[in-house]
Amino acid sequence: MDMLTQLNGAMEYIETNLDNDLIVEDVSRVTSYSPYHFGRLFYYIAGMTLTEYIRKRKLSLAAMALQNSSVKVIDLAVMYGYDSADSFTRAFVKQHGVTPTVARQVGIKLTLFPPLTFQIKVEGVRALNWRIEEIDAFVVFGIEKVFSNDETDRVPWFWDECRKDGSFERLSKVAATKPEGQERHIINAVCGYYEPSEDSFPYMICTLKEPESNTEGFIEAVIPKATWAIFTSEKTEEMGESIPELNMRIYNEWLPSSGYDKVSGPDMEVYFTDPYGQYYAEVWIPVTKA
Repeated sequence: MDMLTQLNGAMEYIETNLDNDLIVEDVSRVTSYSPYHFGRLFYYIAGMTLTEYIRKRKLSLAAMALQNSSVKVIDLAVMYGYDSADSFTRAFVKQHGVTPTVARQVGIKLTLFPPLTFQIKVEGVRALNWRIEEIDAFVVFGIEKVFSNDETDRVPWFWDECRKDGSFERLSKVAATKPEGQERHIINAVCGYYEPSEDSFPYMICTLKEPESNTEGFIEAVIPKATWAIFTSEKTEEMGESIPELNMRIYNEWLPSSGYDKVSGPDMEVYFTDPYGQYYAEVWIPVTKA
């Protein structure tokens, strides 16, 4: 079953179960993807976490119910998984800008999110630079953080924390890099190199382990042999600035029409700087022929 068919099947499942306490693990079971991989796939294609999408759909249906029936606010709160009318009201105001009571009034503008449908996106304006490589297993070491499956958007926060507490600088000092003034590899980031549970994934800011590497105080991870689709970003002034857009293009433009399927396994980002101080990166995703 292709990726778009699975995504659209998952959206249909969500629509028929919005009055249940849906989580990423539930939705991923109707696809061939693990909770981590499905959550990541959805985030980059939809531009929001799955949890955020489900919340927006529930609050959209709640708003329509308020305008078209005499249902009680507390009944809607219970139906859509809120602990109390107060917590439901806070979420409702955040999305719609008005309270549930005000939403009943005629002429009130509300923010409704329709169900998502996924299609192949054809851009054809800018080239997407990519290659396929089969690479043997290798070992990385670095700083690890475990996130819940709906926290993909929290990864930039982890980078900021590592810079603030000095751990990023400490790792950079032991990373094997070429001298200044040459094009050089700076650092890696690897995501999903193991799945500790159904509701979380590991993320590591890391570097390649060499025979002479001093790994004391860092976590090690084995990256298994895989066939990788490797994409090169445009050059920017800030490290990592081009990664979000590149990931969006990979998942929206390349994957649905490439003839490859994404498989379970880690995702990798490899960061470089050129002799002029500009940054670029490679995004690696494990794939197989469809």
